[in-house]
Amino acid sequence: MTSRAGLPAEESDLIDVDELIAAYYDRIPDPKVSTERVVFGTSGHRGSSLSGSFNEQHILATTQAIVDYRTAQGITGPLFLGRDTHALSRPAERSAIEVLVANDVDVLVDSRDAWVPTPALSHAILTYNRDRSDDEPGRADGIVVTPSHNPPRDGGFKYNPPHGGPADTDATGWIANRANELIEAGLEGVKRTRFADIDADGLGTYDFRDGYVRDLPSIIDVEAIKRAGVRIGADPLGGASVEYWALIGEMHGLDLTVVNPEVDPTWRFMTLDWDEKIRMDPSSPSAMASLVAKKGDYDVLTGNDADADRHGIVTPDAGLMNPNHYLAVAIDYLFSHREGWGRDAAIGKTLVS
Repeated sequence: MTSRAGLPAEESDLIDVDELIAAYYDRIPDPKVSTERVVFGTSGHRGSSLSGSFNEQHILATTQAIVDYRTAQGITGPLFLGRDTHALSRPAERSAIEVLVANDVDVLVDSRDAWVPTPALSHAILTYNRDRSDDEPGRADGIVVTPSHNPPRDGGFKYNPPHGGPADTDATGWIANRANELIEAGLEGVKRTRFADIDADGLGTYDFRDGYVRDLPSIIDVEAIKRAGVRIGADPLGGASVEYWALIGEMHGLDLTVVNPEVDPTWRFMTLDWDEKIRMDPSSPSAMASLVAKKGDYDVLTGNDADADRHGIVTPDAGLMNPNHYLAVAIDYLFSHREGWGRDAAIGKTLVS
């Protein structure tokens, strides 16, 4: 560990938001340079406009590639589109909208023009597809503009197919190859409508937040939590879940406090990670230092990354738990308390969990 890990960020650690966004539009990636090509990791492309790895051309080409992939797969339903709180997420979302609308895709964005956590977008896809067969053309899919827990200088772009979860390597490989072909061709083949020319009829809206929060009792026994009187502290770590946690407490009558509702694209309120970078990693003791310091104030605290698909759990006695240890306890609870779970019930997991 370096000397400043776990300490508050200083002015010198912060990004220049204006510089970052200007580079998104001004810098042209060179497809002959490997680090400036579209490369999908865990379902998405990630990079920074400052290094030529996340710029407007990447997003225009990747969005067109997703449109082409949808066509090849026979997916004709709506596409849910959300973004997190990173500085590059708003401009990338707009670039995506320009391409999607030009291709006559039925795009659904947040009805409040607010941030959308990945679980809420996945929930929207699953809800829409609930009564549709796996081969039905009218199924929905989605895009989340997020680099997850990564530093403020980064941008990210993830595709979620009709099953709601991350795209597999067959899909991401196809999309990345097509996107790079389009960049190499100078974006020939990319359809685009200027954002300023898109009217209200060209863009649909969806209430991601209320639908997600309202449906939580279908999978979580919120009444048991309420009866237990558990004092919960939730830290969105400046991410997309900030308005969700507040509504969860309000709608379900829980003793839940959002301990830090601040959203700032520089993340100046964060403590530095192990390598002295600002990183919203809820599994990192260094990044979670400010939340761990509050462990005596609540029965349980939770932190999320910028798109809220990662969690960190803090308890008064253990401090920051290993996320997988928490999941093991949650699984044990479900097996012993969830009605309808017989001896043949099983748990699905990913290789990294």
